[in-house]
Amino acid sequence: MLRSDETKKSFSVERDPSGVAIVTFDIPGEPVNTLSTDIGNEFDALVSQLSADSAVKALVLVSGKPDSFIAGANIEMLKAVTTAQQAERLSREGQAKFDRLEQLRMPVVAAIHGSCLGGGLEWALSCSYRLATDDPKTQLGLPETMLGVIPGAGGTQRLPRLIGVQAALDLILTGKQLKANKALKLGIVDEVCPVAVLKKVAVERALELAGGKRMNRNGVGLSRLKALKGKKPASILQGLLGPQLWTEAALEENPIGRALLFRKAKEAVEKKTGGHYPAQLKALEAVRIGQEEGFERGLEAESRLFGELVVGEVSKQLMGIFFAQTALKKDSGVDQKDVKAKEVRKIGMLGAGLMGSGIAYVTAQGGIGVRLKDRDIGAAGKGVSAVKAIYDERVKRRSMTGLERDQKMALVTATADYSGFKTCDVVIEAVFEDIKLKHQMVQEVEAACRPETIFASNTSSLPITRIAEVSKRPENVIGMHYFSPVNKMPLLEIIVTRKTSPQTTATCVALGKKQGKTVIVVNDGVGFYTSRILAPYMNEAAFALIEGGDAIEIDKALVEFGFPVGPITLLDEVGIDVGSKVAHIMQAEFGDRMNAPSAMDALVKDGRLGRKAKKGLYLYDQETGKKLKEIDPTVYDMLPGGRSRKSGDKKELAERIALQMVNEAVRCMGDGILRSARDGDVGAIFGLGFPPFRGGPFRYVDATGAANVLRKLEGYQAKFGVRFTPAPLLVEMAKSGKKFYQG
Repeated sequence: MLRSDETKKSFSVERDPSGVAIVTFDIPGEPVNTLSTDIGNEFDALVSQLSADSAVKALVLVSGKPDSFIAGANIEMLKAVTTAQQAERLSREGQAKFDRLEQLRMPVVAAIHGSCLGGGLEWALSCSYRLATDDPKTQLGLPETMLGVIPGAGGTQRLPRLIGVQAALDLILTGKQLKANKALKLGIVDEVCPVAVLKKVAVERALELAGGKRMNRNGVGLSRLKALKGKKPASILQGLLGPQLWTEAALEENPIGRALLFRKAKEAVEKKTGGHYPAQLKALEAVRIGQEEGFERGLEAESRLFGELVVGEVSKQLMGIFFAQTALKKDSGVDQKDVKAKEVRKIGMLGAGLMGSGIAYVTAQGGIGVRLKDRDIGAAGKGVSAVKAIYDERVKRRSMTGLERDQKMALVTATADYSGFKTCDVVIEAVFEDIKLKHQMVQEVEAACRPETIFASNTSSLPITRIAEVSKRPENVIGMHYFSPVNKMPLLEIIVTRKTSPQTTATCVALGKKQGKTVIVVNDGVGFYTSRILAPYMNEAAFALIEGGDAIEIDKALVEFGFPVGPITLLDEVGIDVGSKVAHIMQAEFGDRMNAPSAMDALVKDGRLGRKAKKGLYLYDQETGKKLKEIDPTVYDMLPGGRSRKSGDKKELAERIALQMVNEAVRCMGDGILRSARDGDVGAIFGLGFPPFRGGPFRYVDATGAANVLRKLEGYQAKFGVRFTPAPLLVEMAKSGKKFYQG
């Protein structure tokens, strides 16, 4: 192929002798391609130039980035927007550029490898033909609602016309990402091919389209697509979906059926979001207008609603979380720039139970070998079976192949002794929360492994400094606190002592990232960060219960506040006995302000350990262990107030309980447990389910105002006592007017 002399800053062109121009998108110095006004203008000018060249028969769009097509819009650009009108104008400009791309005289093939998300997929939807690789790294989706906005460059209009309203809404409202084969099945892409032949096949398809020898997967050629553009949605659906899907299309285009579809979708969105996330409802509205009033009116609505959302408070908070996650991906966990993480090729896992097998799974997912050890080979084997069960479920769901599962399982082995541990770079323990047992693990590992082997504890409450007391090499001892279920929970909290070496920290942070985790690093202390801020939250829910509150109402109040589950449900899930033990540890360290109601101990004595015992605060199906919706009424017989439960103001109840978590988070910052407010917000959201739309404890304080939070805490302190004593740092910030996040 011949290289063109015309090379732009982010785009280069290869001219195939057959007349196909291959446009490569590669922003210099950036890890991924993103879309911005400047990029759009540059591409627009280049395409106009190529379109005017009669020698060019077709275009192929490819990415110059490894494993990434286009990651979406530049979020920094959206963050800089100050008015709804400015955001709406950005949207309209993007729509116009993609419309010009769609209307080119020549066919355009999008050759997709890697992530094709948000604006990247909207770009591809404007092309004549979409070719994607079968590589697992190729993912397609419109995740804008996860950032509190909606697709703003035609996505709410083109996707429903391509695959039908119901399928499009499922993607737009959830933000889910699809692998190439699933996208092919839905009709989002026209063809899937191996990575090695992507460019070659793309050129072939471009020529076939240009010569009228090929149509897209829905049986529509370039001229037919342009003809359909101005027609009503019903005509488009009939033409594109074909007779086998016409029943669904008829439902969508029949006025009564369409009204039913959108009404049911709205009800589902309101139930799922609790009214806290406006983007989903606005996306639904944009799709509805486009279907009922036509393409152009749909685009107008999309831009207007996009503009409103970009400057909204929810979008601001969700984008803040996005930037925090992005920053953490680049954070080594240590301040020293010259510290490099050691390569981890194999880990040892002490304990093959729920946590141990979960950690083994995410480790194998990262391509790292795991040696599972338990008290006997039967227990260790059960751990291996638990890992395989997760992979089997993925194969069943077709998110991976049987061969891929077998390759991952080959990384997981089991033992009842320390054979094979000599080659482990890191050993993680997930044994019972007993300091003597933890000490035994440290000593055994140091005897069985190399001097440089890192010992990591998965404890949720015991200080790492205490665990390291018996170590000959305390610089190699660290905490790696995973959350259950490990294969689903995204956070890893790494705990460092004053003696933990920077290289040990950097190595474990890098390991956590390979395991697919969002990693925060905190300093050592009882409860670290997440367990420490969870304790007063759970205590306050328990106080509300023994004061005569209804357990189901307490749960509902916090779910309506934005938590995924209520604290009473969470207590049953964690284990009432575990909660009681942690509460006593916290009280011993922090005194009366962490005092837990003693009445809860009576539940433990009665064998009410929660879901694991099929006996807790809630009722459980004794065969399946499934939690039922009713509270066990005999629980109330063991608590003050008996079965006579009182109702109260749910908003006040939720605020009272949530403020305990917020206040303790500020204390952790003041005590030096946290490195930054960023880490505190990420830890609370991804580890404990703090409502994302509220931005985390620290963004919540900034949004509410430190003085207002202080005033509320002082009010509760006057009513309930010492446990609501405001954090000294909060008092200081209320006086100074400072915020945790500047700008």
